[in-house]
Amino acid sequence: MTLKLPPSGDDRWRLAPHARVIVYETDDGNELLTIYDCGAAQKPPTAQLIGNLVRVNAAHELERSPTGYVVSMRETADLVRQDAEHYRIDAVDE
Repeated sequence: MTLKLPPSGDDRWRLAPHARVIVYETDDGNELLTIYDCGAAQKPPTAQLIGNLVRVNAAHELERSPTGYVVSMRETADLVRQDAEHYRIDAVDE
C-alpha cells in the first residue's frame, strides 16, 4: 500500500477536489485502487492500495471500463477505511 494522501483523521485521508480513482477489478473479487490528484495532471499516482471501494458519498462521475471503473471526484472528499479490506469516499463539509 502506498499512501501519499494527507491524513484528515483516524483511517481518513483527504482527496483533492478533482481526484480520480481508478478501480481495477480482479477475477477473484479483489480491487486495486489507484488514486491521482487530478485526471489531467501528468503526475504519478498519489496512492495505490488493495481493497474494495464499497461506496461513494460525494459528487462524482462514474465511468465503466472493461477492467473496472473510474471515479472522477467533483468535490473535496475523504477516503475512509472501514476495515482492512473496505473503503468508502465521503464528502467533506468545508
